Amino acid sequence: MKGPCTPCTTPAALTRIGCLCAMSCALACVCAPLRAQTSTFNGAVALSSQLVDRGLAITPATPILQAAASWTSASGWSAGVSGALQTRDPGHLSEGLAQVSRAWSLSSAWQMQADLLYYDYPGNERARLFDRTEAGIDWIYRDVLTVGLSATSMTHGADHQPRGAADVDFHWPLAGHFSLALGAGVAQYLVSPYDSYGYVHRPPPGVYGYGHAGLFWSHGAWRIELDRIATDPAVTRHGGNLVAQPWVGTVSWSF
Repeated sequence: MKGPCTPCTTPAALTRIGCLCAMSCALACVCAPLRAQTSTFNGAVALSSQLVDRGLAITPATPILQAAASWTSASGWSAGVSGALQTRDPGHLSEGLAQVSRAWSLSSAWQMQADLLYYDYPGNERARLFDRTEAGIDWIYRDVLTVGLSATSMTHGADHQPRGAADVDFHWPLAGHFSLALGAGVAQYLVSPYDSYGYVHRPPPGVYGYGHAGLFWSHGAWRIELDRIATDPAVTRHGGNLVAQPWVGTVSWSF
């Protein structure tokens, strides 16, 4: 459940529900570099009901327009950029992301991917303290199970000590173009909700859990997903604006 709109990331990274504009092509971006004979370019656009990162709300519950573009090579390298903005405030970018990845085939069933990501929230006052650099590694079993570990360093402030996170994601195809999506994770707080928004009387514990359960329909370039978000009760009690809506929906189109 890592989370934000990553154009060529693994399913685990896309458990950041707010960045689902690229989820429709996530599996292809992981696997294509290992099978393709030439370099390829991919893109996606999407509309989501909220931007959520590892169970925490990055934007208010408002329509979020997202776009992503990625490049993958036959040698396993990929790179991409993505952006998101609130449709009610289109003049300010709510989130920008750049990513470089390298994928390897470990066996006929297992793959591994290493990622380096940079997050920036230039027009998002709510999430400005979440600007960061993140390094991660994921193990993928037959495009069904993904296990990921990551370390994050904050861009602003004096505390650049790495924060860790671990995620597990599961995708299972059902009948009629439907699939089940489940995910869970645990992470250290990137910043204290007290420092970010001033809505709590004391900082929450340093580690919190999160998860989601969802159903998505995909056909061709189109994908529709609805996810139920679950976050550690400590966030609900003390998080103020960090609390995400219980349901997040996304419609995306990839090309």
